[in-house]
Order: sequence, then structure tokens, then C-alpha cells
Amino acid sequence: MRSYYSNTIKNFLKDDLSQILGDLTKNHGHNLENLQRNAWIEQIKILKNSFLRNEEGYIFFEFTIPRMGKRVDNIVIIGDLIFVIEFKVGDDIYRKSDIDQVLDYSLDLKNFHEGSHNEKLIPVLVSTKAYDKENSVKQDFDLLYKPLFANKDNLFETLSLCFPERGKLNINPDDWQQSIYKPTPTIIEAAEALYKGHDVKEISRSDAGAINLSKTTDCINRIIDDSKKNFKKSICFISGVPGAGKTLAGLNIANERMKMAENENSVFLSGNGPLVEVLREALARDEVINKGITKDESKRHVKAFIQNIHHFRDDNLISEEAPTEKVVIFDEAQRAWTEEQASSFMKRKKNYPDFGRSEPQFLIEVMNRHDNWCSIICLVGGGQEINTGEAGLEEWINALKHYFSDWNVYFSELIISDNNYLSNNSLKDWLIKNGISEKDLHLAVSVRSFRSEKLSEFIHELLNLEIKNSKNLYEQIKEDYPIFVTRNFDVAKEWINENARGSERFGLLASSKARRLRPFGIDVKNDINPAYWFLNPEDDVRSSYYFEDVATEFEVQGLELDWTIVSWDADLHINGNKWIYQTFRGSEWQNINQEIKKKYLLNAYRVILTRARQGFVIFIPNGNKNDKTRTEKYYDGTYEYLTNEIGIEELR
Repeated sequence: MRSYYSNTIKNFLKDDLSQILGDLTKNHGHNLENLQRNAWIEQIKILKNSFLRNEEGYIFFEFTIPRMGKRVDNIVIIGDLIFVIEFKVGDDIYRKSDIDQVLDYSLDLKNFHEGSHNEKLIPVLVSTKAYDKENSVKQDFDLLYKPLFANKDNLFETLSLCFPERGKLNINPDDWQQSIYKPTPTIIEAAEALYKGHDVKEISRSDAGAINLSKTTDCINRIIDDSKKNFKKSICFISGVPGAGKTLAGLNIANERMKMAENENSVFLSGNGPLVEVLREALARDEVINKGITKDESKRHVKAFIQNIHHFRDDNLISEEAPTEKVVIFDEAQRAWTEEQASSFMKRKKNYPDFGRSEPQFLIEVMNRHDNWCSIICLVGGGQEINTGEAGLEEWINALKHYFSDWNVYFSELIISDNNYLSNNSLKDWLIKNGISEKDLHLAVSVRSFRSEKLSEFIHELLNLEIKNSKNLYEQIKEDYPIFVTRNFDVAKEWINENARGSERFGLLASSKARRLRPFGIDVKNDINPAYWFLNPEDDVRSSYYFEDVATEFEVQGLELDWTIVSWDADLHINGNKWIYQTFRGSEWQNINQEIKKKYLLNAYRVILTRARQGFVIFIPNGNKNDKTRTEKYYDGTYEYLTNEIGIEELR
């Protein structure tokens, strides 16, 4: 049910207050506090009084906004105008947080409710005791209007300001409210919803353009249940393009198994420290607000759901017993360490001189201690290894081939056909002969950038210097997903600030090797607190909103923002028709010659160029003839490639 009460304005005026209040109370379904009841009574009275002179239209009370897990007070449809109305009963000011709230509701409908995509949406904040505020009717590019402000005495007068905007066709309210809702939450929003007990179907898209995450969950649950029933040990590889929802799939599986059987002790593990830190902090803050418990108590709860993979590893170095967990989900499994990297680390940091195993081999070995059954779920991104010693998928297959060949291995054929996942032909042959292919284990469509599902493909072609393909893809996405280039950092910041609405999050990104952006105040060596950067409000200087702290590929992999500025430095630049890879040492740039390190740098740009859900600006500095570390040749080639070759529009 989309709303607690809905009716024509004409019939709403006829229904008495107690009847409307009864419907609201009945459909509320929870203990009704006096504060909410009294707010409804005041709201009904104001609306009835406002529409006495106009019976045209349709009204909804408590209309659901699924992605946000909330309900907007009222939707009023008059002709082809959709008014999104939020009441603040008793308030005598128009608070910034309340303006953002009603704007966020409107944005959610505009972006994710099919019936609202091409309609005029007008957010209205009603602070019942506030002063009369002068309103101006202004429409953005996507038919979403700037917020209007009203009090208990001038609501209809405020709405009527928009009546000249009406078109000839009227919206059918029944068709509109029954229209498909296709939410695409951020990973933080998704984690909060799942942790509260929501089903993944409530928060994920299910349209034909995106693979339903519930299908992947169903496939994994079937494999786990079969392993449990028949005492098997199984490992599943969930692959997917950047932003396809692999982490969401993993969190959902962990959540599902926790609900199914407590003795399974399923856990979501990630070696991505910033991701773990941000998700834990977000869940803890949310639980403190919703359950009224202490932060420390909440953090203990959250820790059982999301853990750092390195803590899991270290705990199981101390003991040789089987872990309590029967189902483990390894996020970003492609980032697990090679034998060389793992052995070096264990010798230097943990005093284990003879470790002698890759991280994938050790992690499978730990789970193999179970006598009867267990399941490992590996979430694998293609072409996303970004740091020294990250093994990719090959080390997992290699460990299975040589040490755990009795395990049941499940995978999608995409990891065979796409060399970004697996390039070793002998390992491919082994997997084909010994593994089990499942089509629902690949998430093929990016849902991060809901404005364009082709963003990841575009960035892939751009980085591969495929000019024709890049140009074609850019032409397809540019209307719905704005991408610009500028050589002026202030212009980039101004454009983002003008286009971000409500509480949409934005921030500054750069490669960790972008060392010569410091003249612009962009210092990639300055450590940030990821939880503050991703979660703190816009009035906090430590938040992403300020454009003072820059996040690199290491802080943002697995997470996302709505809008970004991507600062492009000389570490990766075009010379002729090829990329030049550099690292900054001392006071000069040095060429990178190792292929694996070139791959890491290219993947770093792949990560930062695919973080924005709604659009981004690429900032490429002008060269400086007086600074040998920032000469024109380091920047002009990349600028020419993006603008003249691919056709990306420049902001001036």
C-alpha cells in the first residue's frame, strides 16, 4: 500500500476528520503517539481549510518513499502538477534540514518512481506558524521545481502560484500511484535498510534493465542449503561490473542467513578498511537514533554483522579450531594478497616467518577446518586491483586447483570470457572442467549511476583508448548523466554546488599518486577519516561537502557519492596515442615500467571515475612553464583526448 489514505479533493472535503484519522491510524500499524495523532489532526484541518475554494485534484496522506524508508506527509495532484508537501506542525521557521527533507522526497520520486520521471514535481514545506515568505516558481532541467514555502494560512495561495505551469493533459492519480518504483540506494542506505530487517526486494530495482539482486541471493541460498543438506564445502564467485551491487548482494546474503539459522553465524568480511569503517559507523549511528541505545552497545551489535577480513585472518592464526562462522562473504575478493605479499606482511608485522601461503589459500584453509559443511561467497570485481600484492581472482582458483580440489566451485561464465577477471588459460580450463556455471552469479548492469547504466562501459573504453566506442557511449549518456571537463578548479566546485540538491552528497577525488595537485590545495597525502568524510553533514569541515579533503581510490572503492570532481594529474597522461604512467619521487616524476603497477594506476582511475551516481566534472590543471613537475605536456594531451577526441564538453 503506497499511502495510508487517498481520495479526490472533493471527497476528502466531505469525509469527516474522525473518518480520515481512523484510516490513518489503522494503516499506520504501530503504536500511535499523541504527537503524531495531533500532527495529523492539525494537518487535516489546514488542508480542508485550504481547499474549500477549490475541489479539483487528488490527495494522498503518508505516501511511501521506499528507498529512504520514510513517508511524505502529502502528495497533491492537480492537473499535471505533483505537489510534494511536508508539514512541520508548530514550527515558526523554515529550517534548512526540513527544506532538504522535502527536496529529498521529491528527488526520490523523480529519480526512482517511473510515473514521476517526466512530470512536474513541486516540493512544498509547510511550517505552520512561520511568517509569509516570498516565493518564486523556478523549474530545474528535469522538471523538478525549487522548493516553495507556506504556513497554515497561505498554503492554497502558495500552490496556486504554480497553476500557470499546468499543461493540457491531466495525470491519472490511480495510474500514477501504481507506477513501478525502482529504487537504487547507496550502499550505506542499503546496509541500514537490510540491518533493520527490510527485504532486498524493497530497496533494489527489479526492472528488466537490471538483474534483480534477489535472483543472486536465491541462487546463493540454494547452493548453501544444498551444501548444508549434503555435507559439502562450496565456494561461489559473484562477479559484476563496477556499481552492479556486489556488496549489496553480499550484505543481503549475510542478512538472509542470519535470519534463517543462528547457528550458521554468517558474516560479511571485507579487507576494505574504509568501507568497513563507514558502514559500521553508519549502522551504529542509525541504531542509536532508532533504538535509543548507547554507541558502544550498537558498535558491538554491528561488529557481528560486518568484520574486517584481516581481523578474521589474525583470529584464525591464533587458533587451529574451525571458526564459528559456517557462511562467510568476502567482499572485494580480488584484493586478497598474493603469497609474496602475504608472506612478507606476516613476517614483518605478525612474526610468522614461514607463512608461505597466499591470502586466498589461507582463508579457504581456515574454512576447510569444518568437518561437515561450509560455504564461502567471494564478491569479485573485474579490473579493480589497485594496490601492490593484490592477487585478483587467479589466486583463488589457483588455491582451489592445487589444495582444495574437492570443494564445489560455482561461477558465472563471464569470468571465463572476460580477461579482466581471469586471464590464465590453464586456470580457465580447470574451472570449466571442475566448476559449475550459474548465470545468476554475474551482475551485468551498473545500478550505482542510475542515470546511466552505460557509465562503467564508457569509462572502460575511455581508459582503453578506444576513441570511437568512447565517443559513441558518451553521446548516449551525456543527456541523462552529465560529464564535463574544466581547467578551472573553482568552476568545477561552483557547478557541483549549483547542481547538487537536497542532501545529495558530493566530494573531491584523485588518484593516490596525484602528487602535483598541491598547488590547488589538493593533497592526496593528507589522511582523511572516511566515516566523517562520507557521513558528516554539510556544515562539518571534515565532510566531503567542503572540497577541502580529497579521497583517493583507497577510501572510495566500494562506496559512492552523487556528484564528484575528479582531479586528473600527471601520474596518468596521454602522450601521442598512449598512456604514460608516472610516480612522483623526491622532486620529480619517474616512469612506471612494471606492467602490474601500470595496471594498478589505470584501475585507480577506473575506480575514481565510476564513483558518481549522477554526474561528475573532470578537473585537468593547466601546465606551468616555470614548474618542471607541471609542464604543459603532462596535462594538455589528456585534455585534448577527452575534449577533442571523445567530445566531452568543457565548463568555462
